[in-house]
Amino acid sequence: MKVSVTSLAILVCAIVLISGVSAQGTDNRSAGYTVSPAGSLHMPAIMSPMTVGTISQGETDWHTASVPSGKSSLTVDLNWGYVPDSLALTVIAPDGTLGPYYDADDGATDGRIFITISRSGGIAPGTWRFKVYGMTVLGTQSYNFTPY
Repeated sequence: MKVSVTSLAILVCAIVLISGVSAQGTDNRSAGYTVSPAGSLHMPAIMSPMTVGTISQGETDWHTASVPSGKSSLTVDLNWGYVPDSLALTVIAPDGTLGPYYDADDGATDGRIFITISRSGGIAPGTWRFKVYGMTVLGTQSYNFTPY
């Protein structure tokens, strides 16, 4: 099959655009939250403690974060850094469930899910839970998890 340069360029642009916006927008199950890529250079003023974990294929790990009232957004960084392994992240807010999210949902396929969750009027205070699932893992995969 012969593919023209124009067709190839359109296909590449479509793939880049789809992966770049997949985490953007509002999830109908998410109580009005907007989830968007956090960006690779985003550094918080005060960093929450990082949790180091390991996971195997089919395994589920749980993490929590206490969110005070008046907070307008929450950034979540799940970083395993090994692209061949695939992890999924589901966020359970006090008032809704977001996700699951996958490696490319933050706009880059890099062994990391790096998203910011926001909502006009602020995000729900209380205990937020995070489900990390080992979708495709060869052996055991270590990861870092930081909500802030």
